[in-house]
Amino acid sequence: MYDVNSKKPEDFINHEEIINTLAYADENKNNSKLIEALIEKAALRKGLSHREASLLLACEDAEMNQKIFRLAEQIKKDFYGNRIVLFAPLYLSNYCINGCTYCPYHMKNKHIARKKLTQEEIRREVIALQDMGHKRLALEAGEDPVHNTMDYYLDCINTIYSIKHKNGAIRRVNINIAATTVDNYRLLKEAGIGTYILFQETYHKESYLELHPTGPKHDYDYHTTAMDRAMEGGIDDVGVGVLFGLDKYRYEFAGLLMHAEHLEAAFGVGPHTISVPRLRNADDIDADSFTNGIDDDTFAKIVACIRIAVPYTGMIISTRESQKTRERVLHLGISQISGGSKTSVGGYCEPEPEDAKSEQFDVIDNRTLDEVVRWLMEMDYLPSFCTACYREGRTGDRFMSLCKSGQIQNCCHPNALMTLEEYLMDYASEATKAIGDKLIDKEVLNVPNEKARAVVLENLKLIRENNRRDFRF
Repeated sequence: MYDVNSKKPEDFINHEEIINTLAYADENKNNSKLIEALIEKAALRKGLSHREASLLLACEDAEMNQKIFRLAEQIKKDFYGNRIVLFAPLYLSNYCINGCTYCPYHMKNKHIARKKLTQEEIRREVIALQDMGHKRLALEAGEDPVHNTMDYYLDCINTIYSIKHKNGAIRRVNINIAATTVDNYRLLKEAGIGTYILFQETYHKESYLELHPTGPKHDYDYHTTAMDRAMEGGIDDVGVGVLFGLDKYRYEFAGLLMHAEHLEAAFGVGPHTISVPRLRNADDIDADSFTNGIDDDTFAKIVACIRIAVPYTGMIISTRESQKTRERVLHLGISQISGGSKTSVGGYCEPEPEDAKSEQFDVIDNRTLDEVVRWLMEMDYLPSFCTACYREGRTGDRFMSLCKSGQIQNCCHPNALMTLEEYLMDYASEATKAIGDKLIDKEVLNVPNEKARAVVLENLKLIRENNRRDFRF
């Protein structure tokens, strides 16, 4: 029985409810009057239910779809302005005891190079990332109780935060590791992580069990309730997502929104971020052998409908996607992107040897961080390296209350300007710096509060002329 407040996965990700939702969407996908009414409701910026959003996703009317896309773009602008937050993944280890059929880290893969970074190797990788200009990392690792222990993760986090190189510093460490206990989530919170990230991969339980035939990840219920335990452990910024291409996308879309609704109902705050990765080729994985892949138009529609359904939630896209695809969905709801990414264990400090590759998946967008920053600015986006909300305690419901009221703009826009100025001064190429200087001069005039604008102008001057860093609202 469907129960959004229940702590049981079979209740809050209820199969029968999803099937009924998809049937409702099919029955009404040509009901222009109902779809128009839902678009008008969504325009109030209060979100939509999983059933309402599923109907918009199923809509086949070209005129209505254009309205959906326009509304998604406007909602993105209303809550996130033209800011795009940048980050990079850092893979700590690819040792794994799971049997996931879509991931090259699976235990039976005997020819992928198995690696685990030492603390000294982490130090070198982080310095290389700092020298690019990164301030925010997402840590990644396989599941292995011998190699990848909680003590190891805590040591890694401590090492990363301790490294100060020239003007560089990692100011926010997010972490994407296997489902664990409340006590371990509490330890991660105490270590100072930003967001705990875990993708469901698929919400379809039967498919989930087939795709995860062996290892601890085979336990669907334990994996699906990970975010509940993270919240109970004090982590109020959590990031969810599915791997589109494993099962049918409409089922995954409904399940993803039901998960967000459950977190909102049970803990008073939904996910901080939603990621939308698509299945890609990897070491011994042929993405074309999976039959549920989605084309670019469908992918764009998914992003737009998620943005409409959960207007306050950050949305992430990685270098799994091409420059062209990333550009398209930036307009429709994406608020965070990676740049200059490596999906190997190591590889930032020195390239991996050809005979010792350890990537989790093929990167499609191989541009440098500087090229990505310049590309964003050429489209009139404001690249942001801001980590202020996390460091000022504006997480969970405190962040969401500011976001829902629109007040977050008074913090985020100034912080984006100041962190971009740091990047331009310390890391940017001359071409990027020239574009960035003009953009900052223009965007500083958009800081609405006159006193705040004066502070930003003074801080920008101190960054440029006095080598001062790390101002934040």
